[in-house]
Amino acid sequence: MLNKILFWLTSIVVLFSFSLSSIAADVKWDMANEYQESSIHGEGQKVFSSVLADKSGGSIVITNHFGGSIGYKSKEHFDAVGDGALPIANTSMGQVAGIEPIFLLSSLPFLVGSAEEAKLLWEVAKPQYEAVFDKHNQVLLYASPWPPAGIWSKKPVLSSSDLSGLKIRAWDKSGTSTLKTAGAAAIQMSWGDVVPQLSSGGIEAVLTSAEGGVNAKFWDVGLTHFNAINYSMSLNMTHLNKDAYNSLTSDQKAALQAASKAASDAAWGALDTRVSSNFKDMRANGITVAETVPSNFLSDLNSAGEGVYSDWLSKVGSSGQEILDNYNKQK
Repeated sequence: MLNKILFWLTSIVVLFSFSLSSIAADVKWDMANEYQESSIHGEGQKVFSSVLADKSGGSIVITNHFGGSIGYKSKEHFDAVGDGALPIANTSMGQVAGIEPIFLLSSLPFLVGSAEEAKLLWEVAKPQYEAVFDKHNQVLLYASPWPPAGIWSKKPVLSSSDLSGLKIRAWDKSGTSTLKTAGAAAIQMSWGDVVPQLSSGGIEAVLTSAEGGVNAKFWDVGLTHFNAINYSMSLNMTHLNKDAYNSLTSDQKAALQAASKAASDAAWGALDTRVSSNFKDMRANGITVAETVPSNFLSDLNSAGEGVYSDWLSKVGSSGQEILDNYNKQK
C-alpha cells in the first residue's frame, strides 16, 4: 500500500513539474532595434514578440531593445547576429550594404513610387535575400518598410540650388552618392548619431522619411521643413541567428513563422495611415510640409542617381539585373 501511495505521489510531482516546464520560457531572446518603439518598425516588432509568445505557448520570450539601447547600431547587427552575439535584430538594411550589396536594393533612388511597388520589389527579391542571410548563418524572418524618404531641413529644399552645399545625412552609400552628385555635402551616418549632429551643427538636414523625423521630434533640434521628394522606401529586415533557429522545435518554428507574418502584415498595412498621421503631427509642430516638389528638381535628382544603378549592378551582377527586370515586368 505504501509503495502505491509513493508511486502516485511521484507521478503527481512529475506531472506537476512537466506542467510547469510546458509554460516556462524555454527560449529568451534579446532583440535589437536602433529605431524608436513608436516607429513603424517598433510597432511591428511589438506585434512580432507578442504573437510569438502567444503562438509558442510562452516558450519563446523576446525582450525588445529599442532606440539602440542594447548597444548595437544597425550597421553592427548583421555580423553580431551571424556570430551569435545577438540572437535576433531588426536592421536598416542599407547600413549593412557594405557586407552584401543586395541590401542596397530597396533604397535605390526613385525605383518605387508607391507602397504596392515597394512590396512587389520585396517579394521579387525575397528569395535572393533569404539566400544571402543563409550564407551568413542567419534566417530572414520578415521585412518592414519605411514610408517614402524626403529631405528634412531648416529651409525649403525645392531646387538644385537649395540643395547645393547642404550638409545632409543619408543612411547609406546610395543616398550619399546621389546627394553628392546633386551638389550637396552629404555624409553617411547611423540613426543614433543624427540628433546629436543636428544639435551640434555637424549636419543641417536629413534624408529620411516623415516617420523618422516625427519619431525623433526633429522640430526640437531646429528643422522646420519636410520636402517630399519620395526618394525611396527602404526596408528594415528582422533576422535570426541560424543556430538559434535550428535549436527550436517544429512547433516553435511554426510559431515563429506565424509571428513573422503578423508583424509583416501590421507594418505594411500601416503605411497609408502612417504617412497622413505623420504629416498631421508635423504640421501641428510647426513643420512646413511640401507634399510635392518641382518636376525639374526631381529630374535633376533622378539624373544624379543614375550612377548608383550602374555601380550597384557592377557589384551585384546578373542577379541584380534579373531582380530589376522581373520587378519592372510585374509592376
